[in-house]
Order: sequence, then structure tokens, then C-alpha cells
Amino acid sequence: MDSRYLKKLLTGLGCLALILGLGCNSNSHQSEVVHPGGQVNALIGAGSTFIYPIMTRWISNFQTSHQGVQINYQSIGSGDGIQQLKKGLVDFGASDAALDDEQLKEMPPVIQIPESAGPVCITYNLPDLKSALKLSGATLVGIYMGTIKSWQDAAVKKDNPGVLLPNEPIIVAHRSDGSGTTNIFTTYLAKVSPEWQKKVGKGISVGWPVGLGGKGSEGVTGVVKQSGAIGYVELTYAKENNLPVAQVRNQAGNWEDPSAAGTTASIEAFRDDLDKDPRLPIVDPPASAKDAYPICGLTYLLVPKDGQDSAKRSLLKNFIQYVITDGQEPAESLYYAKLPPTLADEDQKLLGEMQAKGQPVQTTTAALK
Repeated sequence: MDSRYLKKLLTGLGCLALILGLGCNSNSHQSEVVHPGGQVNALIGAGSTFIYPIMTRWISNFQTSHQGVQINYQSIGSGDGIQQLKKGLVDFGASDAALDDEQLKEMPPVIQIPESAGPVCITYNLPDLKSALKLSGATLVGIYMGTIKSWQDAAVKKDNPGVLLPNEPIIVAHRSDGSGTTNIFTTYLAKVSPEWQKKVGKGISVGWPVGLGGKGSEGVTGVVKQSGAIGYVELTYAKENNLPVAQVRNQAGNWEDPSAAGTTASIEAFRDDLDKDPRLPIVDPPASAKDAYPICGLTYLLVPKDGQDSAKRSLLKNFIQYVITDGQEPAESLYYAKLPPTLADEDQKLLGEMQAKGQPVQTTTAALK
């Protein structure tokens, strides 16, 4: 075995042990969250790591303009966030995978509000590569299926003509926890490959054929950074860690970088479908969407439809109202796409369904400033 590869692999395994054993930071990936009891001006949410960068900005901005308000968001993954909401341990959840009709039957009545969208990027750590890596959907399927094992594979070379690729095995990184980011990525792989759909499928957790697992987007980023692997994360994580991202070929045949603009183009391609059901995926848009990045997804706030604490429910409604209106302004600076007007209008209708003790929730923003 090549000594450089062995070193990378051992380093990656060490990183993996750290990620699985200790977590990535003190604010993320807790199996349980502690609710702040009866504090009227305190909210707690949990779920998606994909949304964590923009959620942090939303919370900071909202708390700045609402003195005395405390909002704590635990970046523990969509799957764990859904479970915390189901147990009544949080005031709201966040998931990159909308709950379908069967899943909703197992939950207390919830409202699913799409509040952001962004690209899932393919990041890698190949220091000797002199140009951006290009990967088609078929090649990505082969890499994550384990049938493409080397950077010298003919499929990788076909995607990158004339590029001097490393003569090393491919180390694959994926999420080890229940993840909406995984749902977006595997939904894309399943759409472009009937074989992937049959053998692996799609969802927040799948049986990965190969690879090292990292907990959270932070964990996958850590594995990639330490071991030279290839992985999938939200774009902000790659940018913050100075990792390159691959271009992915869309149905129009164009190689696209992950971007807010590419996400917007993908949303627009599915506009009619989203008007009927905002839970539908937006991966692999048709060839008419020439500038669309093909691996994108919406993120949803999961909110109990009713609650007993009128003041807390009012605060939660105020916060969500900010998120889906003024909170959209900083989206593109963090590589998310703003909600299109049709979805923003639908969000207002959904927000109007919030209740407290069976009555419509009243907002009291002015009183909290």
C-alpha cells in the first residue's frame, strides 16, 4: 500500500474516532437537549446542521433587536431534531428532509415551513490537484457505491480530461448520523441512478456501501480535511475550512459550481411542483434549467401546530416571521438562496396556522424590543 495513502487513512481514522467519541464542539451533536422550562423569552430548537450557519445569523440578529430574548439552537442533525420535537423537548425543529404523510402520522400535529435553500457541495482534499475537480452524477454514484476506487479510474479521467489526477485510492466520507443533508444527496444519487435507488435508496440514513462516517457536517468536513477524503457538506462548511468543491454536471450538460444562484435556478425549475407541495425535492432539475446546480435542497422549520404557552408561542411566531422575511437578506452572503415569492407567500399561510390553546397566535414583537 502506498505510504502516503496509509498515512492519510490512519489520520482519517483518528479524526473519525475523535468525531465519534467527543463531538465537534460543545454546542453541537448532543443526544438530548435541555429545555429552558417556563422562561417566556427563551426558545430552543434542534436539528439540521445544514442550516446551522444561517440559523446562527438569524438568532444573533433577532436577539439584538429583541432584548432579553434567548434562542438556543442545537446542531444535532435533522433526524435527532425530529426526535427531540416528537418528544416535546424543543420548541421547534429544523430538517432538510420534509416529513411525508406517513411520518406525520407518528408526530404530534406540526407545521412544516420551508425557510431556506442551499447546495450540497462535494468537497475534497487533494492538494496536488491543480484545477477544480469535475464529477458527473454517474461518477459520484460509482464513488459512493465503491465501484470507482481510484482517482485514476477511467470515469474520473473522462470527467476531467487532461487533468493530472493523483495515483491514489479514493477515501469516501459520509454522515454517520441521521441527516437531512444525506437525504438531499442520496435523493440526487437515487434520481440519477436506478441501481443506487434499488441497492441503497434515499433518506436521512442509508446503509452506505463504503466510507468513513463523520457526525454532522462539521464531522464530515473534519474527515475530509484530515484524511484527504471526498465528502458532501453544506457549502459554508467547505468555505470556512478552505476546502475546494467539485463542479457537478447538470442535465443541460453544463459543469456547475455550488452556489446560491445555482440553487435559485433549481428552485425555479420546480416552481409549479413546489406550488402544489413545498415538500418536494429540487434535485437534478430538467435540461431547461441550464444554470442550475443539481444537488440542492430546501430546509424546513418544524413547528408544533398548537401549544399551551401563549407568550412563548407568540415569540416563536415572531422569530419565524423574521426568518421568512427580513431574515432572507443575509442568505446569499452565507451561500443560501432566498425564498422565491411564491414560497414566501405559502410560508405566511402556514405561519397563520399556528395556535396557542386552540386559538390563533397573536404577535407581540413591539413589546419585546
